[in-house]
Amino acid sequence: MMFSRESFRSRWKSMHARETRLAWALVSPTAIIVFGLVLFPVFFNIWISFHSVTLRNLNDVFHAPYVGFQNYSAVFHDFAFKYHNLKNMGAALNSVVYSISSTVLAILLGLIAALLLNHPFKGRGPTRAVFLFPYVAPIVSVAFVWRWILDPRPSGVVNDLLMRLGLIHLPKGYFSTPGLAMILVILFDGWRYFPFAMLMILARLQAIDKALYEAADVDGANDWIKFRYITLPELRYILGAIFLLRLIWTFNKFDDIFLLTGGGFGTLVLPVLTYQFSFKLFNFGKGAATSMILLAALLIVMAIYIPLVMRNVEE
Repeated sequence: MMFSRESFRSRWKSMHARETRLAWALVSPTAIIVFGLVLFPVFFNIWISFHSVTLRNLNDVFHAPYVGFQNYSAVFHDFAFKYHNLKNMGAALNSVVYSISSTVLAILLGLIAALLLNHPFKGRGPTRAVFLFPYVAPIVSVAFVWRWILDPRPSGVVNDLLMRLGLIHLPKGYFSTPGLAMILVILFDGWRYFPFAMLMILARLQAIDKALYEAADVDGANDWIKFRYITLPELRYILGAIFLLRLIWTFNKFDDIFLLTGGGFGTLVLPVLTYQFSFKLFNFGKGAATSMILLAALLIVMAIYIPLVMRNVEE
């Protein structure tokens, strides 16, 4: 017994043991914060999605009745979730169309801007700063500027210009027109987030070996040939990574559409539907189930997309 105590004391006072305790002491605050702000809300949300949680039992949520998959079934059969027609595609299909379209648009605009800024010209610095404005500006500010420009009243910028030019006789409600509203929020998202793609692509463009272009010039290749056979192959992996990141972020995006249309007029997406179930209908179980469906969709996309991209990188 004495031997074991002495052995324990020696191990406790050893340099390795002291370093281990110091490491745990330094990591513990971060681990507690991550658990409290990330892990616990995730597991709690999963738990809520299998229970009936409303305003009636919100004060005693841990004793809410277990309902199994009823919340998920209610979401799948909800009118706002399902596809009906092209003007009312439902939140699920709206999320897919909105996320993919705006992500592709942001990457295309970012690629064009990066190609432009990759060549030296007078005023390139200020131009780069202007291009970054949509990304660094507060979302509330730019959203309300767009709403002011497309205001349905005659005082709206677009309506005022078109009426002065005689192209229209009555003001139009752009954000209140199904179909057009979705196109506008996609354009807004592509415009707002193309600087992120621009910065990533520009960094990769500046790292491409200039000898490749010099060899192409010797062979008489034009700009299109150099772009197709040198620039694009060098950019394909960064483009794939940007597409995945922007798709995930856009699929989870709530504030853009909520500030522009509130999810109305054919622009309802899953994050906004989650908000409506939880904080307008006060059906927190149904809202949690909607968010879990959103998470499952993202996990499926990542499970398919990431191995495909990694396999191409290895090849």
